[in-house]
Amino acid sequence: MTNRHQQLPLSRFTVLDLTRVRSGPTAAWHPADSLGNVIKIHWTAHMNAEGGMGGARHGPDFQNIHRNKRSLTLNLKHAEGTNVLMRMVDQADVVVENFRPDVKHRLGIDYESLAKRNPRIILASVSGFGQSGPYSNRPGFDQVAQGMGGLMSITGLPGQGPVRVGVPIADLTAGMYAAIGILIALLQREETGKGQWVHTSLLEAQIAMLDFQAARWLIGGEVPPQAGNNHPTSTPTGVFATADGYINIASAGETMWERLCGVLQADDLFDNPNYVTEQSRHKHRDALNEDLAVYLQYRTSQEWIDALNDAGVPSGPIYDIDEMFADPQVEHVGVAKPVQHPQLGEIQVLKNAINLSSTPDVDYRPTPERGEHTDTVLAEFGYSAEEIERFRTAGVV
Repeated sequence: MTNRHQQLPLSRFTVLDLTRVRSGPTAAWHPADSLGNVIKIHWTAHMNAEGGMGGARHGPDFQNIHRNKRSLTLNLKHAEGTNVLMRMVDQADVVVENFRPDVKHRLGIDYESLAKRNPRIILASVSGFGQSGPYSNRPGFDQVAQGMGGLMSITGLPGQGPVRVGVPIADLTAGMYAAIGILIALLQREETGKGQWVHTSLLEAQIAMLDFQAARWLIGGEVPPQAGNNHPTSTPTGVFATADGYINIASAGETMWERLCGVLQADDLFDNPNYVTEQSRHKHRDALNEDLAVYLQYRTSQEWIDALNDAGVPSGPIYDIDEMFADPQVEHVGVAKPVQHPQLGEIQVLKNAINLSSTPDVDYRPTPERGEHTDTVLAEFGYSAEEIERFRTAGVV
């Protein structure tokens, strides 16, 4: 296997990435960012099995999510293609896939089949609704999971009707849960010497992300409603108009409420019997928000943000995406990572949000072209140049 970046956390692990679109690629994205040996296995060009999903190869989405990987083309519907994959499985640590549950069995890449070849292998599977059950073989899609997982019922303004959130949150969180599961399985393998099957789904991940909103029903028997820009349980916390725009203010609890009234010089609000406790403030939330608007309209957003934060009341701007990237704190933490692409020139992708104090910062590699590393990767797994050429002629790679 490759010995690049041996000092990096996951560099000793080989990950075979059979995923597409977003949830599965997100699971493989995390080990790739730690510069594990992640090999993206694409179907051969004539198969067109990806059906255009995931966006154009040189488009922003595809370039962001598949960086730091190498690319191999392989026809898994060809017997020799399957043989090549299994030879790779013999030496790999992790296989990641997000096919519908029945597909992996048809292709012979289910966990039982892989473990017979390599008992140390870890298979990570991301599905739409779970690996078994009445919906298991349905096609999964993020927005479907958002709706079925309850998120769209609590998003948006009261009475607005169901609203999706602005990012594919079910896809992303399912991929992150799968990545966490991979790391747990790798740690356990150090004790047991054996791999295992890690699996999650868009539906399970979406429901898990409901967090306290789900607990309100499970424990309190309360069906959470839409709350718009207000916090569902903490008041006053939400979006407020200023002299030149909008800001977020989070004034939870009695201490924050006292500080907020102090900054506003709003003794009348602090002494108002309807606003004495957080429970009463929540009960009279609409009236309280209207009263706060009277005070907030006379100063600019930045003036209020500075004054509130100086007093220990959390407050911040509401940015468009371009404004967000121009913020000095965002620039300081370096969320945009430059990448030199052979065709697109210098582009920027999102940096992984995990920071490790003992791990050196490394340059990211661009998303590879389809099959860019086919010959190199196959040679690493013991195939000769003559065998690789025969595979290419036969449509295996």
